This record gives sequence, C-alpha cells and structure tokens, in this order.
Amino acid sequence: MKRTAEIFLVSFRLGLTSFGGPAAHLGYFREEYVSRKKWIDESRFAEIIALAQFLPGPASSQVGIAIGMTRAGIFGGVAAWLGFTLPSVVILIAFAYGVLSVQEVAGYGWFHGLKVMAVAVVGIAVYGMGRRFSVGLPRMCITVASAGVMVFLGFQNIQLGVILVAALIGWFTTIIKLPVIEETGPIYRGRKAGYISLSIFTVLFFALPVLQQITGNQVIRIFASFYRTGALVFGGGHVVLPLLQESVVVPGWVTQDQFIAGYGLSQAIPGPLFTFSAYLGALMEHFTYPWVGGLLALFAIFLPSFLLVAGILPFWHRIRTKGRVQYSIAAINAAVVGLLLAALYDPIWVNTMVRIEDFLLGGIVMMVLTLFKCPVWFVVLLAAACGQLLTYL
Repeated sequence: MKRTAEIFLVSFRLGLTSFGGPAAHLGYFREEYVSRKKWIDESRFAEIIALAQFLPGPASSQVGIAIGMTRAGIFGGVAAWLGFTLPSVVILIAFAYGVLSVQEVAGYGWFHGLKVMAVAVVGIAVYGMGRRFSVGLPRMCITVASAGVMVFLGFQNIQLGVILVAALIGWFTTIIKLPVIEETGPIYRGRKAGYISLSIFTVLFFALPVLQQITGNQVIRIFASFYRTGALVFGGGHVVLPLLQESVVVPGWVTQDQFIAGYGLSQAIPGPLFTFSAYLGALMEHFTYPWVGGLLALFAIFLPSFLLVAGILPFWHRIRTKGRVQYSIAAINAAVVGLLLAALYDPIWVNTMVRIEDFLLGGIVMMVLTLFKCPVWFVVLLAAACGQLLTYL
C-alpha cells in the first residue's frame, strides 16, 4: 500500500508538470523513474517504450502504467495512471462546463484562435511523425496511400480497414527493413493475469458493438465508441484525432467547432492527450451531470490500454523479437501518419482556414512553436488573444 501511494504521488507531480506531448513525457519519466527514483533501469525502460509503441493507445500513459505495475502490481499501474491523468482531466472537464454555458461558442474570436492553433500543432505532429515512421520508399507509399484513401473514400469505419491492410502488408511482405532484436528476460511476471486481461479485452472489443445494437442504449453506445477508439489508435497522441472525430462529431454528439477548439486547448495542459476524451464526454447531452459523461468517456478510452499492458507485458520479451510482428507495426505506424495527414486536411483545415487572417495567425503560431520554441501554454494564450483581436479589426 505504501508503494502504491508513493507511485500515485510521484505520477501526480508528473501529471501537473509534464507539458509537451508524448515525446516530452517520456523524457520526464526517464528523469523521474530511471535517474532519480531508480525504480527501473535504462534497458527495461527502453523495452517498455518499445511495448508502448507496439500497442494501440496513449504511449506515455502506457509507459507509466507498465512502470507502476513492475513496482506494485496492478494497483501500482492504476495509481500511476490516475496520478498522471487527474490534473488534465479536471482542467478539460472544467473547460467543457465553460463551453456548455455559452450558447454559440463558435462565434467567439478566442475560440477560433484555438482552432487555428490546432492546425499548426497537428501540422507539426504530422511532420515529426513522418520523419520517424515514414522512412524509406515503402513506408512513404503506405502513408500516402492511407491519406488518399481517407480523403477520397472517407466513409465511416474506414480507419480500421486502412490499419488492417497496412498490418497485412507488413506481415506478408519483406519490403520494410528493420534491425534484428535479441530476446531478454521478462519485465513483469504475471502470465495468469495476462491471459485474463487479454480475454477481457477481446470479449469487450467484439461484444460491445453487438450489445449496443441489441439494447439501443445510448450509454453503452458511447462507452463502445470510446473503447473502440482506445483499442485502435496506433501511434498514440495526435493520432487519436481522426478516430475521435468520427466517433463524436459524425453522430452529432459534439459539434465540429467544439471538437477542434477543445483539441487546441488540450495541447496547452500537462498530462496525456487522451484526456481530451473527458472534455468530449462532458459536452454530450446524454447525462444529467456533464462530469459523469466525461469520466465515462475517459474510462472507456483508457480501459483497452490497461488490459493490453497487463496482458502483453508478461510475454513482451518474446513477442518483440518476432520479425513479422515488427514489420506489421512498422507498416501500421506509417499508415497512421497518413490517417493523421488526412485529418489535418479534413476536418481541421477545411473547417478552420477560411480567411486570409487565419493563414496569418496560423503562420505566427507555427513560427512561435518551431523557431522560438515557446511553451505550448503560452502559444494557446497567444492564439486565443489574437483570434479575439482579429474580430475587432
């Protein structure tokens, strides 16, 4: 119990201070968990990062969950996630309450400024992910083809098909070249719990859509939608954007403007980007108390990560050496860059960049983020202020 409390307090401090997205989060984790606390060594830390890249879901949160599990079992993993997630959840649900108190939020200049910032942030993310995951002609072709399919054939649920095709290309071909990885000892010993977790994950993945159709219950539909998103988002972070957009905007649960502006704000706060789901859940009109919807969406989108980390971690030392698995993941990562590129175009670009002033503000935000390396919270305030100022000109 003492270890669990310690994990929560350390991760809560990280949740308050970890700005900058998944890559920066891993730097904070390394400094705290490896260098300072020495809960895990460098080699194990690298293996856990590789696991997070292999699994769908939020990479930085999964690294924290895995480290918490190696320290204090399942409860340690829960404590690590709760501490790291709680600060951003409170902020985003509070923002959702503010949005709900305004009848037509899209008419405010500061709101439009946040949307313009989202264009810049996602553009930078696409560039960075492309340099990492779309290396070489085969992976570049997968990225371009995925983006093209999404733009020209962007019907509902097509993302799953794109990811599946990419996985099959990686599995059955040898066009992607990767280094050989040697097997090491297990990171976490919990094979029985692993089998149980994987069984629960599989049952929920296939049963929830069926249960949703049979019952017609709106709460089950919302839970199933966010669970599917958490189970299918490879690459973490910004890649959640296209699946969440399809899950909440297409059914009419959240407006396009509310979605994009909330996404822009979520860049400014510490903690995992997947807590954006709490904001979306709180905006839905299906609950008497908005915070209930926020917590439901949050739990649903993170649940697959818990089940997969607990299920795969005991076997990861063997899985990671399988060449075909590595090829499939490499192809999937290239495909999700294409999905994010398509999402950058539609809905973000086409719904935001409509005036000359938008391009001017977008250029300023891009320059401040990339050239001057200003903190994201400052850029959010700048974008909101400039967006409001432009309404008076």
